[in-house]
Amino acid sequence: MRVLVADDERLLADTVAEGLRQFSMAVDVCYDGGGALERIGVNRYDVAVLDRDMPVHTGDEVCRSLAESGATTRVLLLTAAAGIRDRVEGLGLGADDYLTKPFAFAELVARVQALGRRSAPAVPPVLRQHGVALDVARHTVTRDDREVSLSPKEFAVLHVLMRAEGRVVSAEELLEQAWDEFADPFTNAVRVTVMTLRKKLGTPQIIHTVPRAGYRIGGAAA
Repeated sequence: MRVLVADDERLLADTVAEGLRQFSMAVDVCYDGGGALERIGVNRYDVAVLDRDMPVHTGDEVCRSLAESGATTRVLLLTAAAGIRDRVEGLGLGADDYLTKPFAFAELVARVQALGRRSAPAVPPVLRQHGVALDVARHTVTRDDREVSLSPKEFAVLHVLMRAEGRVVSAEELLEQAWDEFADPFTNAVRVTVMTLRKKLGTPQIIHTVPRAGYRIGGAAA
């Protein structure tokens, strides 16, 4: 899942981003609405977490822009205003959810995960393929009922591959969905992560390399 966090409270934005990364989300951060609009124009996000009261362009403006563009990005608005009228107004802008400050981080994570499942195409909370079960909410992976301990990045790569349901996923696509905007496009991070992921999942191997194309789950290598 790729997430944009935009909040002019820098410490809060950075803390939220780092926390979401522990749940294997690729997170980009900015501190004003202008930066949010720039990133949305370049990257495709599953979820955008927007503070309503940002300078330059407000979270409301960013939310309205997303709604008018027809983007599939789900929007979670953050605000200190807790009144019913404020919540109704925020949802009326096209937001999918609304959370008032201060909030419990566990609730924020749960709401972002729920919105991610509603992004297009919709995916179930537990993915199952070839004996592997990936539970997004619990952040766990098992193979043939054996628990597999994965790093956040390994979990993210496996999630992308399992969502593809056998389709070949290029290294560039994995970088876009599982790494943030500062990822080096020439890095070998994808290859190394896939290699360690294969080892942890054990045999028979289910992640196959398709030469000059990418990786896929299931079937035989091309």
